[in-house]
Amino acid sequence: MAPLFSPDSWPAKIVGFYIDGFRSMTVGRKLWALIIIKLIIIFGVLKLFFFPDLLKTNYSTDEERADAVRTTLIDRSR
Repeated sequence: MAPLFSPDSWPAKIVGFYIDGFRSMTVGRKLWALIIIKLIIIFGVLKLFFFPDLLKTNYSTDEERADAVRTTLIDRSR
């Protein structure tokens, strides 16, 4: 049995396949850049506007926040 990371092992062949594929991309680089920009917009910008930090606005101390999370997790009927 060959070692896990020798050049002839199947994980090394799979990784080499993807590295070679990304190196030879032309249109794909623009598409990946577009995907990364969209992810930054979705998770960065939209989070700021649509997902406020309710624990920080409703509770002033860490103890109050922890107690609120604890009671919410324990008491599901609330």
